[in-house]
Formats: sequence, structure tokens, C-alpha cells
Amino acid sequence: MKRDKYNREVAKILLDSKDINLQQVKDGFAWHYKEYQREQTADDQILYAEAEEEARKAKCGLWFDAQPQTPSDFRKAKNSKEMKKERVK
Repeated sequence: MKRDKYNREVAKILLDSKDINLQQVKDGFAWHYKEYQREQTADDQILYAEAEEEARKAKCGLWFDAQPQTPSDFRKAKNSKEMKKERVK
């Protein structure tokens, strides 16, 4: 559908008319990023939000952890650690 600021392809993946992205959210293997939901259809915004809420309640996948770390927070922490290592060298 588009390329993000890191030049990665961002798309909705369908397989035999099944929304694979939505299934990942339902299974607790993906986040529903609220920052980007404006790029979704109104129906998808509802479906994805509900899917994440259900996965959270059921403690599926990443929601098993009491405080799952967002990918962006993980990258920030990783980059911070790498920068500290560079300063020590």
C-alpha cells in the first residue's frame, strides 16, 4: 500500500480473502498501531482495535507478558545500549 519512512513496504496482506494482518493481531503476534489507524478503513479500525483488545484479555502471544514492550521502545533501548557501548570504546 505504501512505503514508510524507513523505505519498508507496508501493506495489508490477504490470502484467499483472509486478512493475515488482522489474524496476527487476533493471535497476539502483532500490535494495532493507533498512530496509523487513520490510514485504515473505518471498518478495519474497529476490527483491529477489537482484535487487539480480545487478544489482550485472553493474554495471547505478546499479551502474555504483563508489560509487553512496543517495537519502537525496543529499538530505542537497543540503540541506546549500542550508543553506550560505542562511547566506552
